Amino acid sequence: MDVLTAARLQMAFSLGFHIIFSCIGMTIPFFMAYAEWKWLKTDNTVYKDLTKAWAKGIAIFFAVGAVSGTMLSFELGLLWPEFMKHAGGIFGMPFSWEGTAFFIEAIALGVFLYGWDKVPKWTHWFSGVVVGVSGLASGVLVVAANSWMNSPSGFDFIDGEYVNIDPLAAMFNDAWFSQALHMSLAAFVATGFAVAGLHGFYLLKNKDNEFHKAAFKIALTFGAVAAILIPISGDHSAKDIAVRQPAKLAAMEAHYHTEKGAPLIIGGIPNSETKTVDYAIRIPYALSFLAHGDFNAEVIGLDQIPDDEEPPVIVVHFAFQIMVGIGSLLAFISLIYFFLSWRKKELIYHPLFLKVITLCIPLGYIALEAGWTVTEVGRQPWIIYKVMRTADAVTPMPGIQYSFYITLFVYSFLSVVLIWLMKRQISAIHKDYPILTNKEN
Repeated sequence: MDVLTAARLQMAFSLGFHIIFSCIGMTIPFFMAYAEWKWLKTDNTVYKDLTKAWAKGIAIFFAVGAVSGTMLSFELGLLWPEFMKHAGGIFGMPFSWEGTAFFIEAIALGVFLYGWDKVPKWTHWFSGVVVGVSGLASGVLVVAANSWMNSPSGFDFIDGEYVNIDPLAAMFNDAWFSQALHMSLAAFVATGFAVAGLHGFYLLKNKDNEFHKAAFKIALTFGAVAAILIPISGDHSAKDIAVRQPAKLAAMEAHYHTEKGAPLIIGGIPNSETKTVDYAIRIPYALSFLAHGDFNAEVIGLDQIPDDEEPPVIVVHFAFQIMVGIGSLLAFISLIYFFLSWRKKELIYHPLFLKVITLCIPLGYIALEAGWTVTEVGRQPWIIYKVMRTADAVTPMPGIQYSFYITLFVYSFLSVVLIWLMKRQISAIHKDYPILTNKEN
């Protein structure tokens, strides 16, 4: 395994694991805070019990996420020293602010976990809100740093030197808002459906369990709202990419030939030799409209991209199709959920609907991973778009494959520990609330 491959695999593997931990840490605190708010407003102890149960899960993911995130920060310097040498002083601001947000989150989480009956009720609730807001801010700040790699700004590149550095301009680059919005919504979709599916699984065993009913409805409502909004943010991101990174858009759509009135390609298998997409469904003019708001607009194809700057089309195209396909499915299910909530509330807990939501547990995270694959692989061969190639940023130190193997072991071990802890926590919850009904409450 050569150094570049080992470094890319290590970074991809680390990010793939950490993104799940961080998304859960970003979103469940809002579920938790809402549940406590319901308890304070209604005095229904089911919501208090639910708040405490979710808080324990947040504590577990916070600890694991801190470890995995720390490893990622070290990997930036270890694997990509040339990148950090030049870029660290430009886009370092959001990383420093992310550290501040992390510490605020840790303090607020401590108050929330250990402040029961020690601080005023509404102060305790507010600490939960702070956990959610600071966790979300951490995610947005990290994405802002990543977006700079896709849309570098805040400096001038003159004679191989980075001068006239403006950290604020670098942080608030042209891509930060679209990426941060899309990522935040995706986190709520993935976690909302996963948590709802877990509680739905237990409702299939006991349809009268009020604890799981409350959890199911809160989580699915958050997830469903985000699922309906995310196509809007996706459209905004696509239009932005069409202007800033036409090679990425062309790879996403396997759009080989520049043309006006370009069709939208659904599915299909890209054929790099013939420059065609086999077995695809084509919607005439749709890509031109989605990319530029004009049915006859010209969409740049891969034929205008130099061969040594062309992203891996097959990987990017399949990842994009997976992301869009799952996102569309979850949005459709969300519309059904809101329709049932409006017209047929009793059908929300029908076994068939519960089974559908249970099957959705992994889907949001699969779409999330696919989306990050599009973002990162679609930028290749650049680590800083149009400024520095990934191959030029990698460490010259040999033996990086051993670092990759160690990272593989550490993250796998963390995952095993996390699964064991969460399984024990979920079993305890299910044991404590086996037959809780409205009548008993």
